[in-house]
Amino acid sequence: MIAIGNFLFRFRNQLFPAIIVVLFLLMPPPTMVLGSAALTLAKDTAAILIIAAGLALRATVVGYKYIKRGGLKKKVYAKDLVTEGMFGVCRNPLYVGNMLLYSGVFLLHGNPLLVVVGIGLFAFMYQCIVYAEEAFLLRTFGEAYQAYGRDVPRWALRFRNFAAATEGMTFNVRRVVGKDYSTVSAAMLAVLATEMYKFASYDPQGDNSGLLIALGTCMALVGIATAVISYMKRRGAFRERMAS
Repeated sequence: MIAIGNFLFRFRNQLFPAIIVVLFLLMPPPTMVLGSAALTLAKDTAAILIIAAGLALRATVVGYKYIKRGGLKKKVYAKDLVTEGMFGVCRNPLYVGNMLLYSGVFLLHGNPLLVVVGIGLFAFMYQCIVYAEEAFLLRTFGEAYQAYGRDVPRWALRFRNFAAATEGMTFNVRRVVGKDYSTVSAAMLAVLATEMYKFASYDPQGDNSGLLIALGTCMALVGIATAVISYMKRRGAFRERMAS
């Protein structure tokens, strides 16, 4: 699993979206949940709330303490052992947030088999990545990482640690926007694309063309907003001010 994790860590940005597309194409969305419009609405509402929870968790993580998760030359790497902020609540809070995002998207799609296979597959892949990271951290930081692992869960959120882990820290909104806007954009585009796919599948004759155009317009607006924020970031709008 460590070898698989190192491979996935290197290619996850390309591989994970491709896996989602393949799963969506192999398993078309159902029209309704048990033929009930009310259950379908409840399912979709729950999916959006799960996605929102994932984004909120990621924002909380980044707002208190940002760490670069891309490694070094696409390999697992860490210069320091980060234990403050949300990393004092959970050892992998960003991955928990990602799992919530993926789970919400799969639930929004609605095919029961896809929900089970998708969540199970991504949970396995993230577990492999975590094992690879833990092997590196143990080699690098030794007893310090072992002590950290004994106090902080790998996946669970131990919120009773939150006050101590964030003591003296301030939430940085500027950093959240500058570092995590692409994740928010990707989540919004995933939701809109999933809805377009669902409506196109429900009515291949095109009677939902007006709704599809509206969803496509929303996707374009999200893309424009993302491009604007990206431009502002390159101009230094979200650069963190150095403490004097």
